[in-house]
Amino acid sequence: MDPLLCFPDPLPAELALALTKAGYDYRCVARPELADAEDAPGEDGWPGAVVSATGDLNGALVLCRLLRKREVPLSPLLLVVTAAQIGDLELRDELYDDFCVHPAAPDEVAARLAHLFWRSGRGIRPELIEYGALQLNLETYQAAVSGRVLDLTYMEYELLRFLAAHPAKVFTRETLLSRVWGYEYYGGARTVDVHVRRLRAKLGEEHAHLIQTVRSVGYRFGQIGWVPSMARTERDNRAVGG
Repeated sequence: MDPLLCFPDPLPAELALALTKAGYDYRCVARPELADAEDAPGEDGWPGAVVSATGDLNGALVLCRLLRKREVPLSPLLLVVTAAQIGDLELRDELYDDFCVHPAAPDEVAARLAHLFWRSGRGIRPELIEYGALQLNLETYQAAVSGRVLDLTYMEYELLRFLAAHPAKVFTRETLLSRVWGYEYYGGARTVDVHVRRLRAKLGEEHAHLIQTVRSVGYRFGQIGWVPSMARTERDNRAVGG
């Protein structure tokens, strides 16, 4: 996915966290005129923009005008304002596609962007694997838990991705070695144990339970409820006349 154009540089911390948590890559400009000087990614230019007016309303509006006056006006464009700035948006709705009030919850920012891209027919939301507080971006090879980006090695990410893509399924160490590391890898099963231990440490105490040890078998990702055996279920049904 090509990065979004963002203003200012740096972005407010809450907005940067919201974009990262939602899996969007972005590139910031410090001044409006730099939006044209900055090389736009891809053949179609910037896929969209997130402009924060919280620290510089005039600069934000100038950038919005520049983006809208292009030969091909940039859209979608999300404008972020403070509650006190809402009145300044009157008669300026042509400058943006939607706005949200700072500080906005990360889920709100993600939802507004997703809706704008869907409405414009440019569904650029990256392919994600999400499980509870865990989010894996399959395009940028990033993982985050509760909005906190994890510092993972390539193989740690690959192991977490494989497990998270198959929740509740139990895998032996040997299967994980062959599926994640590849058949050409000659390391032993202890390699899996070491990587699982490191992953749990990086997930943190609150989320380490996402990778569960199945004694004498291997590992499972996520929770699973108890499923009674078919024979037991049939006996119970007969007992109640089912």
